[in-house]
Amino acid sequence: MTRCSLCGKSSRLISRALRVCLKCIRSQPGEALGVAFRAHEQSRSADGLPIEPPKDPQGRSCSLCVNECRIAQGGFGYCGLRKNEGGKITGVSRQRGKLSWYHDPLPTNCVGDWVCPAGTGAGYPKFAYCRGAEYGYKNLAVFFHACTFNCLFCQNWHFKRETSKNKTASVHRLAGDVDARTACICYFGGDPSPQLPYALNASRLAIDADSDRILRICWETNGSMASDLLDKMMDLALESGGCVKFDLKARDENLHRALTGVTNRRTLENFERAAEKFDRRPIPPPLIASTLLVPGYIDAQEIRAIAGFMAAVNPDIPYSLLAFHPQYYMSDLPLTSREQAHQCLAAAKYSGLTRVRLGNTHMLV
Repeated sequence: MTRCSLCGKSSRLISRALRVCLKCIRSQPGEALGVAFRAHEQSRSADGLPIEPPKDPQGRSCSLCVNECRIAQGGFGYCGLRKNEGGKITGVSRQRGKLSWYHDPLPTNCVGDWVCPAGTGAGYPKFAYCRGAEYGYKNLAVFFHACTFNCLFCQNWHFKRETSKNKTASVHRLAGDVDARTACICYFGGDPSPQLPYALNASRLAIDADSDRILRICWETNGSMASDLLDKMMDLALESGGCVKFDLKARDENLHRALTGVTNRRTLENFERAAEKFDRRPIPPPLIASTLLVPGYIDAQEIRAIAGFMAAVNPDIPYSLLAFHPQYYMSDLPLTSREQAHQCLAAAKYSGLTRVRLGNTHMLV
């Protein structure tokens, strides 16, 4: 049981690290964000990352994501990848990145497996190797070791141990691991956003190396990238039969900032921008979304707001609600309950979306 620092309420659904309840985040956002920021400060400091996006007026600019860092001499950007050395930005590039990868047999536990070619055969024969699930093929899962957000509930937080290491991998090495049985490449992490020039370069190299066969390019992202990079991601997904999966963490900006440390304005703008291309290839869908059902914070009201936003953009965009597993600075919260999950599912369906599902149902309690 944790007591909210503002209203004094005690509940097992209040994060010990965050120390503020959902009601206070919504009703007293100024005070609540002040409390929440201390949790982000602690976590960022522990991982050796800048507490806030640097805004040095004399610094070097990086415009790859929403944070739009201005990095002081000798300092790093918010993602921890780029450094200002002698007035030049050093670190990862189109040619070298901080990442790891592995082959995953298809069909895999992808968030989009219920609508994508690998799991359903959607788009056969142009985008899928068979009419059903692609057994016998594999996915090249590419995990980036950095992120543009600071989610206190991060399910893959271990990447932060790798961000500060000097080890990088060449784009040709990654592209060279695409073999004849690789049906798709999926970029996730962390997040692809701070290393998109590398990912886009690797994707094009892999496609051009064997242009006469199916090789889908897919992305799982928080959607915080620069809009021109989003356009290139969407174009690659459309061309190859892949998709861009947005993780819409919250609709309410104050709640989003409390949970992730960063605004969601760019994410929502980019989602609308990506949706403009949805009807160019509705099968398989080039754009999907998901939300993690964090107990105590992502409730039916929040899901109704997210789903309503999506439905207003395009009601046919697939939406997955995902069960939460306690991780990182929110490891004291419980698993998502069946009651919460079904309330959220009903709220999403009521919004007007035509394709909504619960994922990770084996984790519900």
